[in-house]
Amino acid sequence: MDDGGINKELKQKLNFSYCEEEGEHEGQEEARENSEAQSQTPDKSQVQETEAKCTPPRPSLSSTHEVSTFQETDTMSPNQGLRTPVSHSRKCPETPAQPDSRSKPLHCESPFTPKRCVLRETNMASRYEKEFLEVEKIGVGEFGTVYKCIKRLDGCVYAIKRSMKPFAGSSNESLALHEVYAHAVLGHHPHVVRYYSAWAEDDHMIIQNEYCNGGSLQAAISENTKSGDHFQEPKLKDILLQISLGLKYIHNSGMVHLDIKPSNIFICHKMQSDSPVAPEEIENEADWFLSANVIYKIGDLGHVTSINEPKVEEGDSRFLANEILHEDYRHLPKADIFALGLTIAVAAGAESLPSNGAMWHHIREGNLPDLPQELSEEFCILLKNMIHPDPRERPSAAALARSRVLRPSLGKAEELQHQLNLEKFKTATLERELREAQQACSPQEEHGDPGVSGTPTGPRSTKRLVGGKSAKSSSFTCGKSSP
Repeated sequence: MDDGGINKELKQKLNFSYCEEEGEHEGQEEARENSEAQSQTPDKSQVQETEAKCTPPRPSLSSTHEVSTFQETDTMSPNQGLRTPVSHSRKCPETPAQPDSRSKPLHCESPFTPKRCVLRETNMASRYEKEFLEVEKIGVGEFGTVYKCIKRLDGCVYAIKRSMKPFAGSSNESLALHEVYAHAVLGHHPHVVRYYSAWAEDDHMIIQNEYCNGGSLQAAISENTKSGDHFQEPKLKDILLQISLGLKYIHNSGMVHLDIKPSNIFICHKMQSDSPVAPEEIENEADWFLSANVIYKIGDLGHVTSINEPKVEEGDSRFLANEILHEDYRHLPKADIFALGLTIAVAAGAESLPSNGAMWHHIREGNLPDLPQELSEEFCILLKNMIHPDPRERPSAAALARSRVLRPSLGKAEELQHQLNLEKFKTATLERELREAQQACSPQEEHGDPGVSGTPTGPRSTKRLVGGKSAKSSSFTCGKSSP
C-alpha cells in the first residue's frame, strides 16, 4: 500500500466528522485497493473498525467531560462540537471509557452510595436466615417478638429476639441498646439469661440469647391458674432464693434491673444428658443450684441502669416501687426487692395486681395482696419486709441469699462448721503440748542413764552398736560364751 493510502486510512480513523455512509463507502473502496495489492491485513476487520470509529460518539459511551464539551460547543457551531472529542481520543484512542467512568462523580453526587447501602442492608438482613433455622414463635413483649431458633453451625437452640418496630430514633432503640450494654457489662451468671450476640437488620435490633426450655414464670403461673393450682411454699422459696442470687450478682456489678416480674423470669429444666456438677467444682453459693433439676434466670434487661448514674425508665407499674414513681433513686436496688416480693406473691396465687388506684396504694403501704394459700409466718414476714414502704427496711439481695428462712440448712452448716473449727483448735492445742513434752525429754535421751549397762538407749544408740569402742567382743554359740 502506498503512503497516500495509509494517510487516507489514518485520517478516516481519527476524523469523527465522517458520517456512517461515507465511512462505509470509503471502507469498501479501501478494501478493493487492498485486494488488488494482495495485502496480508484482513479487510473486513479494518472496515468494521473504521465504521465504528467514524460513527459519531454517543453520550452514554463517551466521558462526562466530553459530553459537557459537546453541549457547550454545540451552541456555537455544530462542526466544532463534533470535532471536539477528537483531541481527547488521540491521547488514548483504544480505551476512552476508562477515564470517563472515573470522572463521572465530578458531575454527580456519589451515584453509587445508595446502592452500597442497599447491599449492606441486604447482607445484614440475610444473616438471620443464613445462620438460623426458625422453629416457632415463643413470645411477644414490649420490645418485640421472640423466636425459638436452631443455629445451623452448631445445632444448638437459641432464643432470637427481634424488635417489633424500627429502633432507630424511637424508644425501642433505648431498650435495645440498654439490654445489649447490660449483657456486655454483666457477663455470664447461672441465674441471668445468657447473652451471645446482637446485630441490626433493616433498622431492627436482633439479640441472640440463651434459650430456656421451661418458658417464663408467667406462663407457668397462667397454667396453674387454669388448673386451679399454685406453687407451694417450698417451690416459692426456691424461686425467691435463686432470683435473689441473680439480683445479688447484678447489684454487685453496680446495676439494677428495674423490671422484675414473672414474665421476665425464665425456667430452665435440666436435661438428662446434661453433665452433673461435681462437688469440687462448686466455688460459690450460686453454683449450689447447678445440680438442681430446675434453674430460674433473670431475663429482659431492657430497663437495666447504673446505680451510681441512673437513667431510669419505669417498668411495669404493677410491680413498681412507690419511691421510683416519685423519682427517688437513692435506693435503687431495693426497688428490685420490692418487685421480687410481689412476683412471689403472684406465684403464690395472688390475683392480678392493680396498675393504679386504691389497691395499688394499699400494697405500697406494706400489705401483701390476698393469697389463696396459707404460708408460714416467717415466710410471710419475709415477703412483707420485701415490700416495706421504707426501702431502707427491705432486705438486700445478699441478705436474702443467706436468709435462714430460705436456706434452713445454711444454719446447720454454719453450726457444723463452728464445731469443726473448735475440734481443729483442740487438736492443734494437743499437738503443741505433745511437741513441748518431746522437747523436754530430748536432753535425757541424749546423755542416757548411768545405772544401766554401757550401751546408751535412744535414737543415737544404733550408731554405737556398729563400730563401738568396746575392748573385746563376745560370741554366743549354743549357750556357751568364749572370750
